[in-house]
Amino acid sequence: MVIVNEKICDLCGTCVAVCPVDCIELTEFDLIINDEICIRCNICIKMCPFAALTSKTSEV
Repeated sequence: MVIVNEKICDLCGTCVAVCPVDCIELTEFDLIINDEICIRCNICIKMCPFAALTSKTSEV
């Protein structure tokens, strides 16, 4: 699961551009990540210029 730190994210769209499965949607005020489509490649996390994205593993 990718977590967005809304205080840091400036909605630049870099994560949207690099996502190989198009699971990230950018709206005027929000960044929405569809966890059902996400393949957890973490490319968005690595490419975010503001380090606004982090990964959280699901606990069983």
